[in-house]
Amino acid sequence: MTDAALTVTVPDATLRDALGPLPEGVNVFEWDFQGPPPAPELDLVVPPYMGGNAVLRALEGVPVRLVQSQSIGYDGVAGVLPAGHVFANATTVHETSTAELALALVLAAQRGIPRFVRAADEGRWAPVALPSLADRRVLLLGYGGVGVAIEDRLLPFEAVVTRVASRARESDRGRVHGIDELPELLPDAEIVIVGLPLSDATRGLVDDAFLSALPDDALVVNVGRGPVADTDAILAHAHRLRFALDVVDPEPLPDGHPLFAAPSVLISPHVGGASSAMLPRMAALVRRQVAHLLAGEEPENVVLRT
Repeated sequence: MTDAALTVTVPDATLRDALGPLPEGVNVFEWDFQGPPPAPELDLVVPPYMGGNAVLRALEGVPVRLVQSQSIGYDGVAGVLPAGHVFANATTVHETSTAELALALVLAAQRGIPRFVRAADEGRWAPVALPSLADRRVLLLGYGGVGVAIEDRLLPFEAVVTRVASRARESDRGRVHGIDELPELLPDAEIVIVGLPLSDATRGLVDDAFLSALPDDALVVNVGRGPVADTDAILAHAHRLRFALDVVDPEPLPDGHPLFAAPSVLISPHVGGASSAMLPRMAALVRRQVAHLLAGEEPENVVLRT
């Protein structure tokens, strides 16, 4: 590979078109990881957004300077990405859309939107007084980019936010509690928003003990990763608590799964980042990574080196 040119692959024409003009010497090819790569050596590779991590095995034996994911989460990548690769996640792309959906799920659950839709479908006028978001005690579990974006949207609604992350620390907005403090925090929470990444430490964190510690009628929203919450525990507590889930386990949720029929459970099909904001923000990230590579700089968002 030379400093004079870069070889970039994107999975489809949509992202290629969104990139717009790139510096001279940057050659962009479409490669969806099916079939051989378009060149023997690649500088920047963007895998398909959907389809799971297994496609990364196609990079075996292919020299690549940077693998640029279209997702923030990268659980499971280390197990399939061949040795010798640098992997970056899509921080800056999905935070805003995921935060929007988290807020939408909270508002829909709090203000009874699903029941109003069902009543309208049945031709019924069904007024009822329901809990506000204003003045509610919200436990924000996960305080990275998505968590901060969610807080940005909660505060104008006059919610009382308590921040929780993997470890306790001080932020420019105040105290961030550690996960080890959850037993003291959960009994006071009226709404819990889970935005944690999946790791050995977070898998199954929202379990029977976690849910049992919450007060009756508390709302649990998960926009992180499905396996952070135990599905059997959710089903066991669906009569006492409320849930709004953009991510579930298993995923996709099979037709007829008990979660679909569980009382007080609102499900969206893992669409936190799937909005009109994604494509332009993903294109902007790829353009920045191209500029970094051309300048001999460290890429953004590197989370894994195999």
